[in-house]
Amino acid sequence: MPKMIVSIDGVVIKEVTLAKDRTTLGRRPYNDIVIDNLAISGEHAVLHMIGGDVYLEDLNSTNGTYVNGRAVKKQALEHNDVVEVGKYKIRFLVGGGAAEGAGYGPTVMATSSEPIPLSSAPTVHTPLGGSTGVAVIRVLSGSGAGRELSLQKVVTTIGKPGVAVAAVTRRLHGYVVAPIDGGTALNGEPLGNEAVALQDGDVLELGGTRMQFVAN
Repeated sequence: MPKMIVSIDGVVIKEVTLAKDRTTLGRRPYNDIVIDNLAISGEHAVLHMIGGDVYLEDLNSTNGTYVNGRAVKKQALEHNDVVEVGKYKIRFLVGGGAAEGAGYGPTVMATSSEPIPLSSAPTVHTPLGGSTGVAVIRVLSGSGAGRELSLQKVVTTIGKPGVAVAAVTRRLHGYVVAPIDGGTALNGEPLGNEAVALQDGDVLELGGTRMQFVAN
């Protein structure tokens, strides 16, 4: 299972295994990860676990939440990322067990470091119906219409930063999509907080941009 290693000034003070769908972090004693320091808000951040993927969300904390030195509101975590709250550093580690058994190896978070604005996504010529097994996202509207984004990574973030961003996760038996920031619609229906399986031909809409999932 994924773990969070909490340290300050290079000294590890606790290790927390992420075993729940929702793990809270903050100064108040009812949090799952309690850091009793005035620089930490009472309810500072929350970790959402969807399948084998972990998303960090800042809960409008006073001093902010940082990943690898950059302030974030909501972001998918990669293996070995360092979350910073106050003077505390929390290293995210992907455990073995189920993740390795699924065929991903010990490091399963291969997400892109930035959401990809679809208007500037590179054209990827992937033969449809070929034997690659890698699906694509085809942009249907906007300035990026006609472009295709190959879903080769375990987690690929799509959309427009600051408008709407979603994560498409590659599984052994298909792909799922989950919203990260802003509204995402699937076949005209708003997505909730849970990951939803994608079917060939499904249409996603993020921030007014329409795109189609094409399975190979």
